[in-house]
Amino acid sequence: MKKNLFVLLGILLLASMVLSACGGSAADDAEEKKFVGISMPTKTSSRWISDGESMVAVFQEMGYETDLQFADDDIPNQLNQIENMITKGVDVLVIAAIDGATLTDALQQAADNDILVVAYDRLLVNSENVDFYATFDNFGVGVIMGSQIEEGLDLKNAEGPFNVELFGGSPDDTNAYYFYDGAMSVLQPYIDSGKLVVQSGQMGMDVVSTLRWDGIVAQARMDNLLSAFYTDKRVDAVLAPYDGLSIGIISSLKGVGYGTEGQPMPVVTGQDAEIASVKSMIAGEQTYTVFKDTRDLAKQTAMMVDAYFKGEEVPINDTTTYDNSVKIVPSYLLIPYSVDISNYYELLVGSGYYTEADLQ
Repeated sequence: MKKNLFVLLGILLLASMVLSACGGSAADDAEEKKFVGISMPTKTSSRWISDGESMVAVFQEMGYETDLQFADDDIPNQLNQIENMITKGVDVLVIAAIDGATLTDALQQAADNDILVVAYDRLLVNSENVDFYATFDNFGVGVIMGSQIEEGLDLKNAEGPFNVELFGGSPDDTNAYYFYDGAMSVLQPYIDSGKLVVQSGQMGMDVVSTLRWDGIVAQARMDNLLSAFYTDKRVDAVLAPYDGLSIGIISSLKGVGYGTEGQPMPVVTGQDAEIASVKSMIAGEQTYTVFKDTRDLAKQTAMMVDAYFKGEEVPINDTTTYDNSVKIVPSYLLIPYSVDISNYYELLVGSGYYTEADLQ
């Protein structure tokens, strides 16, 4: 009987040790699981929804916990959301800022709590507490848009002159300056030679910027340009750095008769390959957009974060371009693509970014 009792006690002790070991392992795993706070600027643009959802999917697949928040284009709201993420104990913040200059205090809080900070597609400025930047080649995006106007008007061969009007992005978004400068690196020589004419004379980001990338603001400005400078002239091209602006600009143009057989649409650029603009392209209205595959950007961001936490070399390919006024932020730049009616299906549907039904 005693022998059986000792055997039973031994079995129970062994089982207890096994359960304790298993419990300890699970707890260790839970402690090792990293927590990612993802702050996106708005839901008004479908691209930011796509960015956020793509990052959640990629990070969770890699074993990270996530907290995704959208700030509704409200700076205090984004600040509160980020501070709440810090309070929750995130290990990393991935931030696409509404205004990259407004989060300095929050970034200091993050640094004080040893939180990794990755600027996502929009540079965080005026702070040393930015570890990495994941984005596209933003100057290259502008070069694409300038080249689209060059191609659409056949500026290399045509005599001209052609009339062009220029729109810029939001002045609180550093990317807007790269887009504009990249486009002007192509267009300025044609303006200097007189082949391109800005009838309004409105040039430079201090004049042509569009706060918060607001399509309604762009539409109102286009209305004013048309009534003031184009009552007896034709506008041949419009530089628009975002699809949301393009749609507003096109609405203004259609309001005064463009898009008809007697008055064809001018060349209109855009960016982000949003569904409304791709449909507009198919309808023969918007001429071009720029495709930036946010799935790739989400994956690249997750790989950078994962490498950092594993103690591996973080993949970056640019250490000179992005000066946030305090430091050069180590960056990874992805490649953007020019989209028009000839290749939209291959790039957008063929890649699985959209389905055919999305574009009906």
